[in-house]
Amino acid sequence: MQPHTVIDVKKTGRFEDEEALFSPFGSASREELAQQRLFVNADLEALEGLLHACPVRDVKSGEILLSPGQSNQNLYLLLSGCLRVHVDSVKNEPVCILDVGESVGELSAIDRKPAPAFVVADVDSRALVVDQDIFWALINASHAVACNMLQILSDRLRMSNAVISKNRRLQQLYRRHAVTDQLTGLHNRRWLENMLSRQLKRSSINNKALSLVMIDIDAFKQFNNRFGHLAGDYALHALAQTLRDSVRPTDMLARFGGGKFMVILPDTDIERAELVAERIRRNVAEATIMMSDESLLPPLTVSLGIAEMKSSDNYETLVSMTDAALCRAKEKGRNCVSV
Repeated sequence: MQPHTVIDVKKTGRFEDEEALFSPFGSASREELAQQRLFVNADLEALEGLLHACPVRDVKSGEILLSPGQSNQNLYLLLSGCLRVHVDSVKNEPVCILDVGESVGELSAIDRKPAPAFVVADVDSRALVVDQDIFWALINASHAVACNMLQILSDRLRMSNAVISKNRRLQQLYRRHAVTDQLTGLHNRRWLENMLSRQLKRSSINNKALSLVMIDIDAFKQFNNRFGHLAGDYALHALAQTLRDSVRPTDMLARFGGGKFMVILPDTDIERAELVAERIRRNVAEATIMMSDESLLPPLTVSLGIAEMKSSDNYETLVSMTDAALCRAKEKGRNCVSV
């Protein structure tokens, strides 16, 4: 009979924790496993034969544990530390933070497909590596483990739905900002170009009239030089509100740029458009412009040019005709309407 070999742990230094050497659960202690959501209400002693074969992986701070497209068939149970989950890029804000007791890699362990996101160690961490065969053996061996995995997957699905909902709201916000002038709250030139082209096509097909009004603030540069650009911003905001109040719900209003604005008047011939333009001119001249400290600024005046669509007109030709009419209004002395 061969003599027993006695291992002096302190002398060899092969294990920092003497208890880990004799743990029936292998590299992880019973206390670490008991913290795992996967093992809530599970009989760990009945699973020790499976868990003993699972190694522990040390993940350094900033190290990527999983990345999109990476082949993975393991479930990772976080024993210590903290993991971040990023979508698309590790430079993006994390969509969630995983603490001790959480798991990652469930979907890959189930369907053998690549990981869908980046998983990065936020600090030095340790994770128990459960390969696919042991994962399914645990599911089959314990009803509690199977129920816990269903709960974990349910939480993952709810989190994914919340992320999708948030991204959808952000996309809607970005789209709105892409076609909105931030100072006045009106539509911007990008929106105007798209909408006017569509309205021209619609009016041409339906043989309907369409008129365009171009509005320019008189001597706006001098206004800014005299009262300051902050006062100019208040004036633009007040003008935008006056324009909204001066047109019909079916009319389409946008800031063209600087002190210029445009109004698309569907189903409106040149005579009716002139009435709308004159109403706008009058309302702007009578509008009150108030600063945040309730001090009043002098009223603005505007010059307006109008053009009606001809059957052959496109966006460029109609805008060019409207701009030419606006120039004539300025030549006549401003604060007037020109057709």
